Amino acid sequence: MSINFLLLSIMKKHIIKKTIKINKNKFYLEIYPRIVSWEIFPADHNAALYAFSNKEKLNKKIEANHIYEKETI
Repeated sequence: MSINFLLLSIMKKHIIKKTIKINKNKFYLEIYPRIVSWEIFPADHNAALYAFSNKEKLNKKIEANHIYEKETI
């Protein structure tokens, strides 16, 4: 077994995958907790256009609702 194969199998276990909907557009969200990063993939052409036109707005919504934990007092 190669080292690359082992690393990939370890990394796959630590990916959180979600399907989210924002303004009637479907996206696939992958969260990588080990490297503190995330990626979003549009499900269709309309979602890609929405993401391209509203990048900052989309990032803020995803970070607020899906990435960071909400503080409870």
